[in-house]
Amino acid sequence: MSAMAIKLSDHFTYGRLVRFALPSIAMMIFTSIYSVVDGLFVSNFAGKEALAAVNLVFPLAMALGSVGFMFGTGGAALVAKTMGEGDAMRANRLFSFIAVAAVVTGVALCAVGAFSLGPLLGALGAQGSLMDQGLMYGFLLLGALPFFIVQNVFQSFFIAAEKPKAGLAVVVAAGVTNIVLDYLFIGVFGWGIAGAALATATGQILTAAVSTAFFACSKTSRLRFARPEVDFRALGKTCVNGSSELMTEVAASVVSTLYNLQLMSLAGADGVAAYGVIMYVNFIFTAVFFGFAMGTGPIVSYHYGARNTGELKGLFRKSFTLVGGTGLAMFAASQFLAAPLVGVFVGYDPELAAMTLHGFRIYAVSFLVCGFNIYGSAFFTALNNGKVSALISFMRTLVFETSTVMLLPIVWGIDGVWSAIIVAEACALVLTTFFLVYLRKPYGYA
Repeated sequence: MSAMAIKLSDHFTYGRLVRFALPSIAMMIFTSIYSVVDGLFVSNFAGKEALAAVNLVFPLAMALGSVGFMFGTGGAALVAKTMGEGDAMRANRLFSFIAVAAVVTGVALCAVGAFSLGPLLGALGAQGSLMDQGLMYGFLLLGALPFFIVQNVFQSFFIAAEKPKAGLAVVVAAGVTNIVLDYLFIGVFGWGIAGAALATATGQILTAAVSTAFFACSKTSRLRFARPEVDFRALGKTCVNGSSELMTEVAASVVSTLYNLQLMSLAGADGVAAYGVIMYVNFIFTAVFFGFAMGTGPIVSYHYGARNTGELKGLFRKSFTLVGGTGLAMFAASQFLAAPLVGVFVGYDPELAAMTLHGFRIYAVSFLVCGFNIYGSAFFTALNNGKVSALISFMRTLVFETSTVMLLPIVWGIDGVWSAIIVAEACALVLTTFFLVYLRKPYGYA
């Protein structure tokens, strides 16, 4: 049976679970490649100051764009549960209302970003050329923000519509567009940081436009646009459900800003550039966990709505087994591939490359643990328990990681910055395990 033919209502073996989630994993990896390709071209063609400017601005763009993940994951959990309960018409109308709400929110956040950009860069210590490049990159990226939000919303709904391959095709097309335009705008035309922003924005606009056309015209999708059901209570539930995903992205942006502050004081612009490279590689590795969580979430929601506790138990057991095995493989791969990956980004500067390589080898230990926390939080989102999901995300990032990144460098200097994520993920694992054990009987998954 092909992944295209797999239904949310099916019984899921390990193989079928992986096949259904695979397009979502690939989709998240390609989404991560957007920023990675920008960094690659900017670093090699525009220099390390331009790379530092991109790394200072990117957290703000991701924090604002993450509203799309909130509407997408929270909405897909609610809509898939509604489908599991047998009400397909209401599922379509709720989906349409959530999409409209996301567009309106995106336009409003454009203004927020435009007002915040200058003061944020100033607070981070950007001056002169670094400030000018950051402003140029930021304003161009903010122009496409509503499209970026819509793109993030539809990633989850492609899965709930049982069309993960269609979602993957859209993201791959946009990713290839972004790569080609990066080469043209930065490598050929020499537009530097402005070219990177325009290439990324074009990819986001293309993804949003094609996704909208799919849900408007598809005859085979389980979800399609209908007259929106204006239900603010459902919208509130969507936001609570998806708040952990919003929290993860916003917190990641806050944490990135703190990392940049610490590294700016400990190692200057080189430290910020090194962290940027580590983050690019981290995006791709953790995209596997986020993609698996996104790809399997609607399955969990559907069977929870349909009260199939036997299937829910199987999904729980199989998913955590797969996450653990992937974490081990990822840690091994990260240590083996560290040197060539770092060389691709900053091989032109031996001192910067050495700092980046050392930092990445330490940071990568977190891959052994972080998958359990990412999937654990997403699992509760899928069960429509947004509060527990958000609490795990909030503690994991805004409490544990911000604390460790501020405190550990006092003792260990720059190695404390690289080690902060390991200690934070270990603390979060204790919390995630507690909730998984405590709530196993009410939800019937174990």
